[in-house]
Amino acid sequence: MPNSFGHLFRITTWGESHGPAIGVTVDGCPPRLPISAVEIQAELDRRRPGQSDITTPRKEADTVEILSGVYEGQTTGTPICMLVRNTDQRSSAYSEMKAAFRPSHADFTYQTKFGIRDPNGGGRSSARETIGRVAAGAIAKKILASRGVEIRAYITRIHDIAAPAESLADFPSLEQIEATAVRCPHADTAARMIERIKAVRAEGDSVGGVIQCRVRGVPVGLGEPVFDRLEADLAKAMLSLPATKGFEIGSGFGGSLLRGSEHNDLFENRDGRVRTTTNRSGGVQGGISNGEEILFNVAFKPTATILQSQSTVDLAGNPTELMGKGRHDPCVVPRAVPIVEAMTALVLLDHWLRDSAQNRSFEF
Repeated sequence: MPNSFGHLFRITTWGESHGPAIGVTVDGCPPRLPISAVEIQAELDRRRPGQSDITTPRKEADTVEILSGVYEGQTTGTPICMLVRNTDQRSSAYSEMKAAFRPSHADFTYQTKFGIRDPNGGGRSSARETIGRVAAGAIAKKILASRGVEIRAYITRIHDIAAPAESLADFPSLEQIEATAVRCPHADTAARMIERIKAVRAEGDSVGGVIQCRVRGVPVGLGEPVFDRLEADLAKAMLSLPATKGFEIGSGFGGSLLRGSEHNDLFENRDGRVRTTTNRSGGVQGGISNGEEILFNVAFKPTATILQSQSTVDLAGNPTELMGKGRHDPCVVPRAVPIVEAMTALVLLDHWLRDSAQNRSFEF
């Protein structure tokens, strides 16, 4: 199903950017998990629009409503349905998009594939769809946290401004990441990133960047051989996000510049556990987690809708000009940080449940 993700912990998102509401149904959540709307809201507040002067000015509280699957503060084991109502739609800003295709957007492909599309705010292709992912991810993160798993995503680069590698050596705290609107844990770099975003917004333009995600506390054994390798499912999860254009885990593309003797992660017995002396594998070997820290990077393109006139074509293929309108992020990357964390949690929890079902439930 194209709108569903996961196997045992499965989510289905629904809704459009300018429809009455947007949300998610979570199936397969274990029962008796204490959960509240307040906990889910905390994650949604990190991705909501209008949270700083470098994001879209669209004003949405993104208040979550739990419709089913929770009774007296605990999950019941039945489907959990959550919705967020859209309250600040301005569909009039998209009237010209009904007849012309926005460059680098999903307008042309949706129209050609389905013969119909919702042009208001991008409809289903809008990043507003990720509300459902973050709400579901909040549940997954809580379950994983109870097992000692910590997930941290943060920005390492905006446009051509990158945080020094040595400043990111330690596992950052949530407080360090949330200290600035740009969610880069290196304060000096964060200040420069914010100024760059403000400058390009003043020119009616946009920029992209890179998010790094690190996960510690993952046990050995998550991931399936061949097609459902852990890094393959992480890659699918990240590349399913709007505006993503690249994924690399561990040494990534840089590893192709090394020899095997330089790249191999050597094993050792450390404190009674098999560990690796380095982590160029990024915590995954043979598609299965090896107990080391999982580390990967996700590249985001510049926001497609910019406030400049650009050449395009209309529905009939005739050349025309189109000026972007509406309220858009000059850089989507800061608000994507909690979305990356949510998708990471969804992948890890689903694989944890799959591993438990196959390897931990039966003894012969």
